[in-house]
Amino acid sequence: MQKLTRDALNNHLWQAADILRGSIDSSDYKGYIFGFMFLKRLSDRFEEEAQERIREGLSTDIAYNDPDEHEFFVPERARWAEIRKATTDIGSALNKACEALEDQNPAIEGVLVNIDFNSESRLGDPKNREVVLAGLIDHFTRINLSNAALSEPDMLGRAYEYLIEHFADDAGKKGGEFYTPHQVVNLIVQLLDPAPGMRISDPTCGSGGMLIQSAEYIGAKEGKRLGEPINVTLHGQERNLGTWAIAKMNLLLHGLRDARIEKGDTIRNPRLLDHEGNLILYDRVIANPPFSLDKWGATEAASDSEKLSFNRFRYGIPAKNIGDFAFVQHMLATLNHNGLCGVVMPHGVLFRGSGDGRIRKAMLEDDLVEAIVGLPENLFAGTGIPAIILILNRNKAPEHKDKILFIHASKEFEERPKKAVLGPGNIKHIVDTFRNWTEIDRFSRVVPMAEVAENDFNLNISRYIDTLEPEAPIDVAAELEKLWAAETARNEAEARMNSLLKEMGYVG
Repeated sequence: MQKLTRDALNNHLWQAADILRGSIDSSDYKGYIFGFMFLKRLSDRFEEEAQERIREGLSTDIAYNDPDEHEFFVPERARWAEIRKATTDIGSALNKACEALEDQNPAIEGVLVNIDFNSESRLGDPKNREVVLAGLIDHFTRINLSNAALSEPDMLGRAYEYLIEHFADDAGKKGGEFYTPHQVVNLIVQLLDPAPGMRISDPTCGSGGMLIQSAEYIGAKEGKRLGEPINVTLHGQERNLGTWAIAKMNLLLHGLRDARIEKGDTIRNPRLLDHEGNLILYDRVIANPPFSLDKWGATEAASDSEKLSFNRFRYGIPAKNIGDFAFVQHMLATLNHNGLCGVVMPHGVLFRGSGDGRIRKAMLEDDLVEAIVGLPENLFAGTGIPAIILILNRNKAPEHKDKILFIHASKEFEERPKKAVLGPGNIKHIVDTFRNWTEIDRFSRVVPMAEVAENDFNLNISRYIDTLEPEAPIDVAAELEKLWAAETARNEAEARMNSLLKEMGYVG
């Protein structure tokens, strides 16, 4: 059997968007394509497992009907052979298949029922809906997603990442809200350097990419790849139900079945709690929360200290229309005594005054900021604004105490059409600088806290590193030679002109 390659799978999935194009908004593609891919994968793998059990000597009845024989049990109405039989009211058949699948598998509860295959607002009138859904069923029938058919073990997870990235580009700002570019995540994970046995959280996890790359990084340390047992605990929370479902599917297809992904607003209703209702503490927190979120939950935050287990906003309540430091303080509150946090933020958190200024000053006085990395423009989908990475540390090394490392990495990128990309060399340069606390002219500098205090706790990178492009040195001798050559040419031209004027009788 010819195996399915990653490129062939990516192309096939992207072609599914052509079936939807013109029928629904591009920002809604992901839910339906991911849903079909997930249904087809579970069904194909279920069929493969059943055939394996029969070859091992089990009866056909047990192989197809005993849930204990399968990683995910697919009831008959959710098997692809049954889905293909639907020729009318296809949306209802798909919705019922999803419900039956979730009823049998608590691990995916809420993942598929969030996709409404009967939605008139998204899929159009019944006639159009039937055409689109029938086309998608036919399209996904043409690929086999069983293990034996895939050329690489982690192809499906990688395919999810491919589509998530492309949908983010296609959907603009809306897409950027749930996708952080792979290379930016790679940079933060390397800066945080998580180790086996650690507990990791992403409180605004979007599609789950940061948790997946953290697990992959730790797996590499253990000599394992995604899909094999990796010694890490992954927790996340996501408020958008559609994006939460994508995160769950994404983690499952990467073989990370034990990840705990909660639904809900992290600020208003933190769900990553222990059995006693306390915030769970983590070794690493990694996140890219929404920038400067309006209406982030200031009213709820004001009563947060009444919940003795939370008390997240000890440094102050941010302005009600700018939520950046609400997310930062939540992350600090969930770090254990040795915890490290890497979070993407807008530049405004470095220098805004008023409430943000007071919060920043208090955090700096507690010596929680270890490093600030300024990123290039045009890294993120839907926006060209540059961002920063804040590295927060609950337990700085003795030689780092009362100091902050500033890294001016705005020129560390590879140019691509319409966007910038952090290449492997760019990432290595930043990570090596951070790990070694290296000072490099116009790139990095270790700044004592006393100097920060003298600057009224303003952390704007340009205050501490000369970010202006240096003027090119002037070669005086070469420039004089150019001048002399120009003067000689001018004199020759003047003499030639006078000669011609004399011949014509204009000059005596």
